[in-house]
Amino acid sequence: MQKVLITDPIAPKGVELLRAEEGIEVYNEPEIPFEELLEIVKDFDAIITRSRTPVTKELLDRAERLKVIGRAGVGVDNVDIDEASKRGILVINTPGANTIGATELTLMHMLNVVRNGHRAHDSIIEGRWDRKKFMGTELYGKSLGIIGLGNIGSQVAVRAKAFGMKVMAYDPYIPREKAERLGVKLVDRLEEMLKEIDMLTIHAPLTQETKNMIDKAQFEIMKDGVYIINCARGGIINDEALIENLEKGKIKGVGLDVFSKEPPPKEFIDRICQFSNVSLSPHIGANTYESQENVAVIVAQQVIKALKGQTVEYVVNAPFPDLSVLSLIEPHLELAQRIGKFLVQWSEEGIREVHIEARGEIAQHFHPISAAVLKGILKETVDFPVNIINATYVAKDRGIKVEELSSEDAPDFKNFIKVVVKANGTERVVAGTVLEKHILRIVQIDKYRVDIEPEGILLVFENKDVPGVIGKIGSILGEFQVNIAGFRLGREKKGGIALGILNLDEEAPPEVMEKLGGIPELLFVKQVVL
Repeated sequence: MQKVLITDPIAPKGVELLRAEEGIEVYNEPEIPFEELLEIVKDFDAIITRSRTPVTKELLDRAERLKVIGRAGVGVDNVDIDEASKRGILVINTPGANTIGATELTLMHMLNVVRNGHRAHDSIIEGRWDRKKFMGTELYGKSLGIIGLGNIGSQVAVRAKAFGMKVMAYDPYIPREKAERLGVKLVDRLEEMLKEIDMLTIHAPLTQETKNMIDKAQFEIMKDGVYIINCARGGIINDEALIENLEKGKIKGVGLDVFSKEPPPKEFIDRICQFSNVSLSPHIGANTYESQENVAVIVAQQVIKALKGQTVEYVVNAPFPDLSVLSLIEPHLELAQRIGKFLVQWSEEGIREVHIEARGEIAQHFHPISAAVLKGILKETVDFPVNIINATYVAKDRGIKVEELSSEDAPDFKNFIKVVVKANGTERVVAGTVLEKHILRIVQIDKYRVDIEPEGILLVFENKDVPGVIGKIGSILGEFQVNIAGFRLGREKKGGIALGILNLDEEAPPEVMEKLGGIPELLFVKQVVL
């Protein structure tokens, strides 16, 4: 008999599914104190948690029989993934369970801001009958722009088309065929979409690529009277730019379910609520009975499959039963992931093709290394956990072509990982190696030989190899109190084109990047966070 312990509240239907399964004994203790959990966890084969229960190294040290950790939700921040992986314990989550709930909340905010539903309600409650005051706008015939055409974005598109809206989308990681099936016009450049739309809705994860994606420059492109909806993640829209464009009257209405800081500071709420057509909710996209039931059912089904040794769809980690193999390839997996993370930020457009090479002794472990590269790329672009188990499948689903090459021959280094990505005609290259004592190094960026440690904040730029360029960059960074921690240079020949990499102590704000872009000798500049 296998034992399952439920340590946080889940919907009854999930508990019923587990109890109905032959060979499984269920203990439902949704309020169990952590100290008590430490005492009894040794007797269980699986635990199911939400966010309340910390699944720490201390807990896992005592979990002698544990095979599966089921997280009823998407986030797994409360689970020590590395420790679980070392012990061969599967960590499972439930992505997509709240898709419909988040979709319908988006539609609620859309309808509120075009038909003044929230304001009309308040008016009635306050004893007024202001029919003429609440003249609205119809969704029919309007152009909707969607950033992120994943699960939720796609469902919003379907419903928007049912309203008679014209739908466009920007998502560089979605195959064009998917957009065509949905009847959505997929654009290659965000700016191309922003200048045409009447309403913008966001359904993308918060990553280095999407942080402040909608800022002053993007608002300037939009039509006057645009509506803005964000039920995805706070921080994708710059707060100051949003307030500024509400003040200007550029934005006609705003619907927000998410905020840069949650709960949002009173100062922000006071500022945004000065404007009448603002519809706010406290991050409740998943707060439907159906969504919570879906979460419970999916986590129960996945735990049952895992305990039976069947294929599990939503695995968050990769168990390594042989710790000697883990110790051998772990630094190479980390290097591979950082190369992928570097490339997805270094590339200006969405990556469509990935060519991965692994040479030297690591060639025999090529497939997890290849998957780690894809994990680094995809982790920055999707709103659910990606790992070396599912990365290859996620890449295929996103229409990314992957080519793989491995060889025990590595002329320059003992071990060598090289990745080439292609995006709408452009090509980017990053290669790296692991030196003795597990020291990670990037040794090539595009055509330039370099020697940099792939961590922290990197300011990467191409420039004409002439005197004074570094001085100009340093002056701008100094003006904004951004400290330089290190500098590396790669060039093909004197007086040609050079590649510079600055290590920064803190991220350069958007104003700095804008000023750097105005240096005439700079051909390209990008901030990469690893």
